[in-house]
Parts: sequence; C-alpha cells; structure tokens
Amino acid sequence: MKDFEGRTAFVTAGATGIGLACARYLVDRGASVMVCARREDTLKDAVRILGAKSGYVVCDVSDEASVDQAIATTMERFGHLDCAVNSAGTAAAGPFTQMQSAEFDACMKTNLYGVFYCMRAQANAMSEGGSIVNIGSLAGSVTHPWLSGYCASKAAVSMLSKCAADELGQRGVRVNVVEPGGVQTEMAAPLFETAQGRAEYLENMPISRLGKPEDVASMVGFLLSEEAGWITGEVIAVDGGMVM
Repeated sequence: MKDFEGRTAFVTAGATGIGLACARYLVDRGASVMVCARREDTLKDAVRILGAKSGYVVCDVSDEASVDQAIATTMERFGHLDCAVNSAGTAAAGPFTQMQSAEFDACMKTNLYGVFYCMRAQANAMSEGGSIVNIGSLAGSVTHPWLSGYCASKAAVSMLSKCAADELGQRGVRVNVVEPGGVQTEMAAPLFETAQGRAEYLENMPISRLGKPEDVASMVGFLLSEEAGWITGEVIAVDGGMVM
C-alpha cells in the first residue's frame, strides 16, 4: 500500500519509540519523512533504518527558533509539507507538594509549548489537505500519582489541538490527538519495571497487554491519511481500553 506516495511528513522524537514507529509506518507507505530529535547519533541510526526517502534534522522542540529552522530545512529538502506527528515529550515524577517549579516548567516547555511551536510552524508550511497528529497520553484524561506536571501538560495538548483544529479547518488542515496508554518505550519503562507496577496497569485493561509503538503508529497513520479526511479535533485513546 502506498497511501502516502508523494507526501512529506515531519516527525518529532522520530529517532526512537513511538516517533520512529510512526516514521516507519509512513515510509513503508510511500512518504518522504524528516525526523527530528535532540541527539544526532540516534537520528543517524533512525535514517539508516528508514532508508533513502528519509532525512533528519537536529531540533529541540522547546526552542521555537530551533523548530522554525527544522521546518524550513524540511521545506528546502522536500519542497512541501503534508503531514506531521508531534511525538516529543518528557516527564518529571514526584509528589505534588514537593514538585519544583523548574520541573513543572520543563514538562510544559517540551510537552505543551513544544507542540505549540511545532503546530504553528507546520500549519504555516502546509496547504489544503494537510494533517497533524499530536501524541498525547492517557495521562491527559485520567490522573496519575506523582505525575501532576505531565498530566497537566498532556491535558493542555488536547485542548490546544482542538482549538487549532477549529481554526485550521477553514484552511483544510486537520488536527487530531492520539492518547497512548501503557506502551513499551524507553520513557515509559520505569512504570512497568516492577511486577506490581506492571500488574496495576494490566488489570485495568480489557485487552490486557502492554502496547507496542506500532499499535500507536497504525492509528496515527490512519488519522494522517485521506481515509480520515472528515475527522478533526478528536482525541482518540489507544490504550487497550484502560481509560474506559
């Protein structure tokens, strides 16, 4: 299937985890993909995996100048931008009463401001038919002990995305959010490293297994595709039924 033949995608945190899985999904279906992350070594590894239709640019999504330059580089390399996946995120764990302001700010700067900077630059580069998917989290819909900053940032991403969808729809650009549940990635690994922690997640999932990055990538790919051309402003959980 070459659903994305002739289209260009930009994927943040595209060197590992969910971002890399999304990039692979798109490349396998014909897209040219620019992946970005902060570490050049991981980006080089990703491009070796993704092949000739991919490129990379070092980018810190919490820095708006870095984001603007990354989108400009994408346009110079590929000539157009049709879809984007904003997957970059960070988390800080600890009791609410002991959370440092700097930790809270770091969550917001990457998870919320980073999505804002990216969506703004992407939307300005896209023409009619463009599509953006932001990677939220089930933590944006339900509470999680010791993750108040992360939860707040992801909840804000959902509303920011809805507002963007409302405005950008007039230009034919769609915006949606995918909220992964317990997915086996490097960032989420501490949640599942103990038998008790893993069991607490699994017992709340009707489909009782941890997710894979590819589970998320398939939903992201659908939302980016023309098959989802009448879907915008939605927040869709991919979590084995955990939020339910």
